[in-house]
Amino acid sequence: MDGWTVGRSDSWTVRQSDGETEMPVSKDRVARYEDLEVYKLAVGLQQKVFDVSMQWPRSEQYSLTDQVRRSSRAIGANIAEAWAKRRYQAHFISKLTDADGEQNETRHWLRTALACEYLDAQATDELERICTRIGAMLGSMIAGADSWVKQ
Repeated sequence: MDGWTVGRSDSWTVRQSDGETEMPVSKDRVARYEDLEVYKLAVGLQQKVFDVSMQWPRSEQYSLTDQVRRSSRAIGANIAEAWAKRRYQAHFISKLTDADGEQNETRHWLRTALACEYLDAQATDELERICTRIGAMLGSMIAGADSWVKQ
């Protein structure tokens, strides 16, 4: 998980290995998917991806630009779908897994943008750190899916 670990007490927590950054993934205070920290991170990521991709060449509009925007937007969309399907653990896990897949696809397209010199290393690292956080939080939710499933 690239420096992130998952721990559990009364709620799930994702911690960076330096111990300085902690992101709670608590099911206790969540009434709707918009309240999930992982969803908020995903929406923030999609907006950052949109902003940086506005500077890319027009020739990439229907290829790389479209791909990275779609995959980054699909992370939050799959989290929202998972929330709606949490009555059934297998469906919940499936949609969270889809969100994680989209997170990894977004990473791939960001690395492609770096290779094409549309993004610099610093911007790529910042966006990939957000992807890593999202992936760790999704992994935590998947690992503790039974406690998220609606009874």
